[in-house]
Amino acid sequence: MNVSELARRAGVTASAIRWYEAAGVLPAPRRAANGYRRYGEGDLARLRLVVSLRRLGLAPLDAGRLAGVCVGRGATDLELEPLIARQRREIARQRDDLERLEAELTDLELTIAAAGRAGAAQEGSSVPAAPIRVLFVCTGNSARSQIAEALLTQHGGADFEVHSAGTEPKGVNPYTIRVLAEAGIDWSAATSDPVTAYLGQTFDYVITVCDRARETCPVFPGSTNSLHWGLDDPAEVEGDDETRLAAFRRTRVEVAQRIRPFIEIALRAAGRRPGSPAAAH
Repeated sequence: MNVSELARRAGVTASAIRWYEAAGVLPAPRRAANGYRRYGEGDLARLRLVVSLRRLGLAPLDAGRLAGVCVGRGATDLELEPLIARQRREIARQRDDLERLEAELTDLELTIAAAGRAGAAQEGSSVPAAPIRVLFVCTGNSARSQIAEALLTQHGGADFEVHSAGTEPKGVNPYTIRVLAEAGIDWSAATSDPVTAYLGQTFDYVITVCDRARETCPVFPGSTNSLHWGLDDPAEVEGDDETRLAAFRRTRVEVAQRIRPFIEIALRAAGRRPGSPAAAH
């Protein structure tokens, strides 16, 4: 095949192939009698591997070296060992990111469906709009549910009445207070409450933020919707102060990523425009 066909089948431009060859990423091509470049299936396989490795973040020359070993089955370059190890870590990180994204998309789909049910239940009601009541539940009510309560209270404003509780409350984690302070929220007076304290109350949304709480959370009669946001427990991360603080910061970011679309969806389901005050206030 010529360079144009190779480029088309590999999904790159002909100029990119010429650059790879000039830079030593790909070996010099064979030449036909008329001087034109000629390529075979082995060249295509090698180029495709280079392209894939580049998309994973490898530098051009590193991608070319690794592709040469994989396709050519030649002598292994020992310097590639740390490169392969780094690449495995990068692939694992990207896999974790994709799994986290999938979980967030699932949460969003369920939230949209729940909000639709809530909106349908309120259609035709003549009762003045009240704040949307939300209860976050986790096991210890020390980190995830506290962060969720704080962020929804901050960003949801008067349209929301927010609480949090634990199936086995054990006090607010000091790192929770620190990462919320970084976000401009003074959470130093917060308490860790048992979920039983809220039994008998009605909530528009009861949201569990850990798998264990999901299994043991009591049923709230009259609550419109139950949702689950699966979040890793930052309190389980071990290490020095900065390592543990970083884990709580990640949780704050993950919760914020769920809170923002939840606010808009819940407001629209309640017949309110995002950013407008509640009709009852």
